[in-house]
Amino acid sequence: MSRTPRVTRALNTVLGPVVKGYEDPDRAWAKTVAQVEKKAGAEDRQFADDLGAIMRGAAEIPRLSPLGWSLILADVKARYVNRLRVNHLLAEHPEIADEQITAPVIVCGLPRTATTLAHRVLSASPDHRAPLLWEMQNTGFEDPRSEQKLIKQMEQGAGLMERFAPDIPHIHPINVDRPEESMFLLPHGSHWPTLHGLMPEYSAWAAARDQTGDYEYLKSCLQVLQHGRAPKRWFLKYPAHLADMDTILKVFPDATFVWTHRDPVTVIGSFCSLMETFWGMYQHDTDRQVIGRFALDHLVGQVNRGLELRRNLPPASIVDVPYHKLSADPFTEVPRLYAAIGATWTARDQEHLADVVAKPKGTPSHRYDLSDYLDAAEVEQTFGPYNRLLDRLDLRDAELTVEL
Repeated sequence: MSRTPRVTRALNTVLGPVVKGYEDPDRAWAKTVAQVEKKAGAEDRQFADDLGAIMRGAAEIPRLSPLGWSLILADVKARYVNRLRVNHLLAEHPEIADEQITAPVIVCGLPRTATTLAHRVLSASPDHRAPLLWEMQNTGFEDPRSEQKLIKQMEQGAGLMERFAPDIPHIHPINVDRPEESMFLLPHGSHWPTLHGLMPEYSAWAAARDQTGDYEYLKSCLQVLQHGRAPKRWFLKYPAHLADMDTILKVFPDATFVWTHRDPVTVIGSFCSLMETFWGMYQHDTDRQVIGRFALDHLVGQVNRGLELRRNLPPASIVDVPYHKLSADPFTEVPRLYAAIGATWTARDQEHLADVVAKPKGTPSHRYDLSDYLDAAEVEQTFGPYNRLLDRLDLRDAELTVEL
């Protein structure tokens, strides 16, 4: 049964006759670029051309809906607007580039392994800093009088997205004024097909790119957000950083990686459910078997790449965090985690931890069934190398019913 709600199907019916950009994505993107550059009075042609690859990829998505195309175009356009804003600030205030981003902590691991919880508890300290969703989408926005208005507008937009995909709040709540995944500052990567649909030509193009420039842009955005404020230690989170640890260390040589772990059989069932929820906003129908196959190939490739990189990293640069310990006993595990990354655990942190880890009252559990997407025995076998790491480090345990 489709998860696509009635309001989404109705909107696609209305938009169908008027939304045609995906029939000629290059032309549609060129028109959008011209509008953005005219308003900004500036351009970044290489960045714009590379973003065009996303729009060509969007046109590849099977059963792409008019709403799906419109949402992707709006997202890519906003990323170009943000890039030009950051470029302007760096040109106007070259001293921003001197801001030191010291010893950042990168939370990564397979998705659905409590990366969000780890990021939340690490960034909660007054001495720590994580980029908020609204800041990543409006980097360098400096107008205190309008800030709350902007946040309110973005919250309304997030609420609208939840109407298109009502299960999102149960699986991955979106809060525009809280820390979020740094994929919102990375122009390219696997997040595009993961959240929207199969984009094989784009995926091949993105995989062949040198991502150093993307992470340098991420660093520039952090420098903009830090400029004029007391420096704090930055905490970033995005599961797919796992496969980019070598590139990250080129840009942030003193980074520490917090790698969260969980039984992959449970991980992939949860991840497939998440994908189905998001794909439903961008496609007329979703195919669970296609989702399962993509998810398995993607996550196995991601974790195997992480295992390969791990062998060449100093042991002290990676802190392993088991899902079951962090979720079952945060009052023991979180202070240990702080110590492992060289941070100070204070009485204030202890006092506020219960509020940090609490889920909103009335939040339904995330329900899913792996058999809708894949065979559990195949998943267990395919993740063999990763499971051997979990066993060697004693990071596997019986699954809890808690969803984070």
